[in-house]
Amino acid sequence: METQLDPMTDDLPLMANTSYMLVKHYILDFDVDFKSKVIEGIIVLFFETGSRYRKTSSTGKGSCQSQFGETCKMRASELCHTPVTNVSACSSKTEYNDIAVCGKGEEDTSDKNGNHSNEEQASGISSSKDCCDIENHGNKDFLLVLDCCDLSVLKVEEVDVAAVSGIEKFTRSAELTDVSKELENLRNQIVHELVTLPADRWKEQLYYFTRCSQAPGCGELLFTTGTWSLEIRKSGIQTPTDFPHAIRIWYKTKPEGRSVTWTTDQSGRPCVYTMGSPINNRALFPCQEPPIALSTWQASVRTAAGFVVLMSGENSAEPVQLREGILSWYYYVTMPMPASTFTIAVGCWQEVKQQSFTAAIQTNIEFSLPSSQADFRWHEEVCGHVEYPCRFQNPAARLQAVIPYRVFAPWCLMEHCKECLLQLIPQCLSAAYTTLGTHPFSRLDVLIVPSNFSSLGMASPHIIFLSQSVLPGGSHLCGTRLCHEIAHAWFGLAIGARDWTEEWISEGFATFLEDIFWARAQQQLSHDEVRGQRELKALLRWRRLRDEVQNSEEELQVLRPKKESTGELSESGASVVKHGLKAEKIFMQVHYLKGYFLLRSLARTIGEASYLASLRKFVHRFHGQLVLSQ
Repeated sequence: METQLDPMTDDLPLMANTSYMLVKHYILDFDVDFKSKVIEGIIVLFFETGSRYRKTSSTGKGSCQSQFGETCKMRASELCHTPVTNVSACSSKTEYNDIAVCGKGEEDTSDKNGNHSNEEQASGISSSKDCCDIENHGNKDFLLVLDCCDLSVLKVEEVDVAAVSGIEKFTRSAELTDVSKELENLRNQIVHELVTLPADRWKEQLYYFTRCSQAPGCGELLFTTGTWSLEIRKSGIQTPTDFPHAIRIWYKTKPEGRSVTWTTDQSGRPCVYTMGSPINNRALFPCQEPPIALSTWQASVRTAAGFVVLMSGENSAEPVQLREGILSWYYYVTMPMPASTFTIAVGCWQEVKQQSFTAAIQTNIEFSLPSSQADFRWHEEVCGHVEYPCRFQNPAARLQAVIPYRVFAPWCLMEHCKECLLQLIPQCLSAAYTTLGTHPFSRLDVLIVPSNFSSLGMASPHIIFLSQSVLPGGSHLCGTRLCHEIAHAWFGLAIGARDWTEEWISEGFATFLEDIFWARAQQQLSHDEVRGQRELKALLRWRRLRDEVQNSEEELQVLRPKKESTGELSESGASVVKHGLKAEKIFMQVHYLKGYFLLRSLARTIGEASYLASLRKFVHRFHGQLVLSQ
């Protein structure tokens, strides 16, 4: 394990010290401004103490390890700090859509790099490779590290969740006291009780997350930004257990930020979307990037009327008019997912609607599987993931062959979508259900993204991006790509790789399953025709793989580039994605194709029917979890 992270190498650093503190829930509240090409607002993060740190003493005698196991070092650096007297406290009664207003009346003192600063400077914050800070008398302050890049962070503060009316139900204390230490412990206790509520209380949980996000601040936190990270500390707090478990961050993106693309759609109208950047979402909001940081989220997005906001969310959001010309869109997710899967697209999208009688037939199709396929689902043991409202435990969801879906596109491509895409979606969803069983997600949006999109498709929770290139290719090209992205709902999203370098777990399975799904979706083809199709595709894939192996660096062809250290983390939880920033890797198919041929070989060895049956059982056992190939 490397102890130094060089941002100039081709490895992507994951800086967040997730072993000490783990984000469990995000609340995002921001405005999308197309004139300035900036997304600005607030994010509130709710934490649990990490798995590798347990409080040994409230007096700070517990040890605080450095992020890479090093001794805490003292380094002079500029400290981002706003005097507490300038805090604009948000009332706990403030409406949810108003939280972004808090603090906007203050003068923006960002420097040319977008980092908040003022005349008051201090020294003593440790570098990003350390998680401790040595202050006066040698006391060590705990340092929270978040993944962050290309963001202007304006202010960070602790949230006084204890000020929320009715929050007493989440405390074990008989009464509140004015002792600051007990109040700090009480706030963290409230957050702990809130993030660990049972799954059947998810609506109540989201309600109180929202209420807590509106609570007033109770003191600003010191912070500094680095190339890849945001580092936060509270003076005198020496352990993750005592560190505030609910914090609020004011920030804004930069037009050149690499997590989103500002562009125009095929009709010439402005839009912005997350396009699957190698740096993921750290230039969209401060977060914990490592896959182990599974979290839920809520997001409220404001934009000008005429724009449609699509996002990873379990609900099909309807806009609410806040004032003339401004609409707000709200989404939520209750299934814990890596922050990298958060996806948003804002543009003048038009919904491509089918005729109502067809929609009634195609949506919510239910049928019973043959007993050989159904038994494994009805009588399987309880799910193995952390508790959340799981569709695999929902009898109605288990019978839903086609989940509700919508299609969006620029207006100039609507007819193409009606002719080709719209009719394929229910066929592909039904074929996927027949193969793997319960759909992990409750709904699906499909968006035809702008022409600068560099791939044929990208899958995220509840939403799929498709390139316009698949539309002129007829039903085969459009259908197979749709099947590939639908397969990611199971492999890549519901079941994720614990180490991102093992991307073949996602792409290899999706490539293998796209053929299975598409064969079952094409009910008009004979068995021989389907078999001929699949053999031809296998031949073409073999030639592509051979060419890549002959013409690319050998180290980029390895399915487990970290070998025996795959899945290993540093003491703090930080790690790197090997070759994650390598430019040529983006265009390579080797992980797709090697994975595909491995799975194809297994299926042919034990028989396709038996192999698919084992995949269904695998999905039921490991959905909602992270896996390694060995």
